Amino acid sequence: MPVSSSATAVSPSLPPGIGLMRLKFLLLSALSTEWAFRQAWRLFTSPRPLPTKKWEAAALAEARQFWVPVGGSQVAAYEWNPGGMRTLLLVHGWEHRASFWGTMVRPLVAAGFRVVALDGPAHGASPGTRTTLPAFGAAVQAVADALGEVYGVVAHSFGGAAVAGIPVRFNEATGGQLPRLVLLAVPASTTAVAQRFAALLQLRPAVMARIGRHVREQHGRDAESFSLLHMGHQLPVGRALLLHDHADASIPFSEAEAIAASWPALDFRSTTGLGHNRIMRDAGVIEQVAAFLA
Repeated sequence: MPVSSSATAVSPSLPPGIGLMRLKFLLLSALSTEWAFRQAWRLFTSPRPLPTKKWEAAALAEARQFWVPVGGSQVAAYEWNPGGMRTLLLVHGWEHRASFWGTMVRPLVAAGFRVVALDGPAHGASPGTRTTLPAFGAAVQAVADALGEVYGVVAHSFGGAAVAGIPVRFNEATGGQLPRLVLLAVPASTTAVAQRFAALLQLRPAVMARIGRHVREQHGRDAESFSLLHMGHQLPVGRALLLHDHADASIPFSEAEAIAASWPALDFRSTTGLGHNRIMRDAGVIEQVAAFLA
């Protein structure tokens, strides 16, 4: 199964144009599984550039932008409070960008942390139009290596899947342990993500099987091997916290419960009424995150 897109919600109110997309893939599949695979994979790995929100400029106004090489390209990164004693890395989700952390940055800076966030490949100011989970993870790895000692990571959704599912390695020069990890609204299984994508577009099993073969050919491992269900409890972290909302329409709460069941040492906390994205900006959540990182 694919390892690129964040979970796609299948809701009673379907996105505009989804009927035409389903018809397109029905016709493509009838003509050629290979053609349908190529179009599905392109769609799955192409984040939409969301309109810039008014508060984003203010979120970055106090940050220093810098660039980190990743392979033959680069990603944009932003640093707040460079004199902070301990470094935190914030990793956004699918179709988000570093500025989406604006509400959380200020309390973390006030707590004395040096805070860094990146625009993942094909997100924000970083170049590109397509990315995958391994490519996103490689970008996070490059930023982490450039930062030196990282005390904590806060990651949302797809970003959490990249950090904990690839996984990204932190502090290799000093033993390889990450003291603190906070995961917000992360998917448990890459297969489940793929199944939601397939259900949304009504993709035929042969197309999804072809995508699964593509992942194995490209990365030498099955997509499900990137899942938090398999990797989470193996991560070398001092303490880990997972927050997930009961009303998350993108990633079911049951996936968070599955992660918690597979990871006995995980501190698992639920929220109510915040959904998939507001959990990043909620004052109560931010207070819990700051206390956990302290």
